[in-house]
Amino acid sequence: MSEQIQPNYDANGLAPVILQDSETKRVLMLAYMDSEAYSLTLVHGTCHFFSRSRNEIWHKGATSGNFMNVVSIELDCDSDAVLVQVRPSGPACHTGTESCFDH
Repeated sequence: MSEQIQPNYDANGLAPVILQDSETKRVLMLAYMDSEAYSLTLVHGTCHFFSRSRNEIWHKGATSGNFMNVVSIELDCDSDAVLVQVRPSGPACHTGTESCFDH
């Protein structure tokens, strides 16, 4: 992926990220990125996030194999939120459902 403008991160150095299936347009999950996770996502073409509970970067799919393959990345109008359209290689949610918004 080519270099893009960085989001405007909050006081904790984080930006919220919405993952959306590029084909169905279904919202899959909400996560957070810091500048390192954002850069890793751009370089590798798969989503990396910042875990607020573990205080570390995590590569979505590294353990489960359910990678989120980036199709496009957009910032909102004031660049403080990120929309990532992906082609999932498996369920997005850690519970095994397609979306974290499944009930």
